[in-house]
Formats: sequence, structure tokens, C-alpha cells
Amino acid sequence: MNRILAFSKILLAATASLPIAATAAEYMEKTPFQLSRAFSPGVVTDGGKIVWVAGQTATRDNDGKDIANNFEAQVKQVFAQIDQIMKRAGGSLANIVTMTVFIKESRYGDRFVEMRKDTFQNGSYPGSALITVTNFARPGIEIEIQSVGVIGDRCSSDHPCSAEGQAKKK
Repeated sequence: MNRILAFSKILLAATASLPIAATAAEYMEKTPFQLSRAFSPGVVTDGGKIVWVAGQTATRDNDGKDIANNFEAQVKQVFAQIDQIMKRAGGSLANIVTMTVFIKESRYGDRFVEMRKDTFQNGSYPGSALITVTNFARPGIEIEIQSVGVIGDRCSSDHPCSAEGQAKKK
């Protein structure tokens, strides 16, 4: 229990110090590898409303259809659920700045990356970790995504907040 609490505090501190963004966030320059895997090395924000989205899973879609053990259907549903949560907070999926993705089978890693590219088409990819786990809390779950979003921050590629971005503007 103490390890979980300590990890939560570290994660909270790290995430608070790594600015989190909205649609106007500043997404740091990506290497070719980072582009190919659809993630940003860092996302900079200043201000805004932070939304901490609990880990999302799904074994049924919005229509009630069983999607247990269906990786692609679960990815689509989980992204839809995150979008719904962000809309309730006043934003959208585009406001997600970091995500931790847990998949049950490593063979789905490349497919997830392609689906994330399709979801975040403008190249403003969230920071991300992709982790393979041995199982989930309920049978039939193939993926879980925990994320953080920021709505209404002051950073963007036109108004950089990072030292890197400000140096490029000079």
C-alpha cells in the first residue's frame, strides 16, 4: 500500500512538472522513431484545467455489443470513453497530453500505434508509455488506457513555453 501511495505521489509530481496540454499545447519536436510510434517526447502547457482520466477499459461498446477479447473494438471504445470524459470536463480527446497504455499481448503494440496515429491525425501526439501486462482485473479485457488532459492552456507551436520552442522562435 505504501509503495502504491509513493508511486502515486511520484507520478503526480512528475506529471505536474511535465506540463500537460490542450489542443493549443506545445508538442516538442519528434525524432523519426517517435513519429513512427505516434508519441511526443514531451508536451508543454502553461495554465489550463487538468483532467486526470482513470484507466479506461471496455468489454461492451456504446451500443451494448460484446467486444470482449476484441482488441481493435476495445481500442476504439476506450478512445471514445476518454473523449466522452473530456467532453464532460469541457474538452475533447484532442486535449489529452499523456497516456499510459497497458496491453495484454505485445503483438498488438504496432496495431495500437497505427490506431493512435489515426486518432491523433494532426501529429500532436500525447506523451505515452506502452506496457505489456500479463492480465487485467476482468476477463476479456485486452487494453487499458489511463490519461491526463489539459483544457485551455496558454502554450502552442505559435506561442511556445519550452526553452527549445522559444529558442527556435528567435
